Order: sequence, then structure tokens, then C-alpha cells
Amino acid sequence: MLALARKELFLIIAAVVAAVALPMEHAITHAGQGPSLIAAIALIGVIILASLRVAHHAEILAEKVGEPYGTMILTLSAVLVEVVILAIMLGSNESPTLARDTIYSAVMLDINGIIGVAAILGGLKHGEQPYNNASGRTYIVMIMTGMGVSMLVPEFVPMASWQAYSVFSIVIMIFLYGMFLRLQTTRHSYFFSYKYESKGEDHHDAHGAEPVGRAWHSVVTLLVGIVLIGILAEAMSKTLDVGLEGTGIPPIFSALVVATISASPEILTALRAALANRMQPVINIALGASLSTVVLTVPVIEFLALMRGQPIVMAMTPAQSIMTALTLLVAAINLNDGQTNAIEGTTHFVLFCAFLMLAFLGL
Repeated sequence: MLALARKELFLIIAAVVAAVALPMEHAITHAGQGPSLIAAIALIGVIILASLRVAHHAEILAEKVGEPYGTMILTLSAVLVEVVILAIMLGSNESPTLARDTIYSAVMLDINGIIGVAAILGGLKHGEQPYNNASGRTYIVMIMTGMGVSMLVPEFVPMASWQAYSVFSIVIMIFLYGMFLRLQTTRHSYFFSYKYESKGEDHHDAHGAEPVGRAWHSVVTLLVGIVLIGILAEAMSKTLDVGLEGTGIPPIFSALVVATISASPEILTALRAALANRMQPVINIALGASLSTVVLTVPVIEFLALMRGQPIVMAMTPAQSIMTALTLLVAAINLNDGQTNAIEGTTHFVLFCAFLMLAFLGL
């Protein structure tokens, strides 16, 4: 029992903080901006710790089921964390662009941030790193289609037709992801795998996970972790709103926080894989998470908007549209030959820096 408590220390900390934060939430927000901001930062840190344990147990399940189901579990667990936090924040945050900015930030973080840093570090250590180029091409065209339909086309949809287009977005995104999952797990599953020669230290699994334990324990712990994250997100959302009020920080900051929380476990997993000279898991995680974020988050958010009768802004700003087009174009070129290198990683990292700069400027 003590050994189990040590392993799940992060979740225990999250449970204790949640038990303290909920009853003290109003007292903290009424104490003023300073205490609220400090509490929000602390809660963000605890949420990240809990999400790391969620990702760890997702990795254990992923190892048990193997590819391509393994990567699917990893990306879906991260997206589930994101959707839970986002749905809760939408309840207390009046910003109609929060969902759009979160999806956009997640895509920039996954494609430019994760692939950029992983390809640089892996390239500097190993040179060119091979992977199955069919996976890159498939992911990119799916992401391009999903973002185009759900985040570019809405710019031209009249406000009077927002409900009709929301229903269409829900149905078509579910259809798109359903077809993708069917092909990923059956006829085209070989698109998303790559056989590496087992030699020395690279013989361990691509995710660096511990030996597979009992699956039921990981499933239960994963679900408990997501519930705790939801509780903590409720308190974090309110304290963050009060803490940032009047500071002049761009609205996209809250969206970037949500995207960073959900991506933090993926970043560590991808970097471990890149340093172990296994680029396929990096591609699967980064692009799989981007695709899942777009085609799974959009239906949930659109459904919530329809239930509340309040339209949300899904159409990207001109700066966001240009950054998205640049990112997908560069990714389509870089991920077309079956090998990554530090130069390709640098191009994505530069785009990631440009995204942060534009976000800082409120664009």
C-alpha cells in the first residue's frame, strides 16, 4: 500500500489540493487579484502533475494493446484532459473565442513545439531519424481538412446560420474521425508503425513506460486522475480569471494554459522517444494529438454552444489562419520523405516562436 502511495504521489497531492481548493475558492477570489493569481499558478502546477500520472497510465495501457491502438490511447487521454478543462472553463469564462484559441494553440504546440524540439534534439544526437512517411502525409491531410471545415470556413458562414453549421460541424467531424479510426486500426494500420532494429539501449519501449501492470488498475487510476483534473480546473478557471483581470494579458493566454497542460505529458514522452532514435512515436503523438484535438474538441464545444443557445467564434483570425497554413505547408514538405533532421526541426521551432510572439501581441 505504501509503495502504491509513493507511485501515485502526484494524484494524492492533487486530491488533497482539490479538497482544500473547492471550499476555499470563494475566499481566495474575494481576497483579491494577487492571492487569486498565486492560487491559479499553484493549481496549474498541480493539474500538470495529475496529467503526468494520467499520461503514465495511458502509456501502460498503450504498451499492453500495442500500435496503433497505443498511440490512440495516449492522444485520446490528452485530448480528454483538454476537453474536460475547456468545458469547465467555458462555464465561467465569457470569452467566445476560448475554444478556438485553445484548439489553435494546441495544434501550434503539438506540430511546431513537439516536433520542432524533438527533431532538433534527436537530429543533433542521431542525425537523420527514420519513420513511416505514410503516417505524416495521412495526418497532415486529415488535420488540414478538419481545421479547414471547422475553423476556416466558419468565417464565411452568416451569423443567422450558425446553428445549422454547428450541427453540420458536429456530424462531419465525428464522421471524419470515425473513418480515420477505422482505417487506422484495420486496413491502413501499417501506415502508423515503423520497425526499428533492437539494439542495446533502444530495445525498450518507445514511450519509456514501466513494465505493463494490471490493466484495470491503470484504467481506474486514469479515470480518477481525469476527475481530479476536472475538479481542479473548476477552481483554477475562477482564480485565473480574477488573477488576470485588468492585467492587459492577451485573451489567448488562458487558451495557451489549457493547451500546455494537456500537452505536457506528450512533450516528455515525445522527447524520450526522439532521444532514443525512435521518431515514429513522435510523429504519431504530435500529429495524432493535433488531429484528435481538432475533430474531437470541435463537436463537444459546438454541442455545448447549441445547448446553451450561445454562438461561439470558431473562425480563426487572419494571423492565426496564416500561421496554420504555414505550419501545415511546412509539415507537409518536411514529413514527406520518411526522415527528420535538425534543420527540419529548426523550421518548426521558428514557427513555434512566431506563434508565441503573435500570441504575446494579442494576435
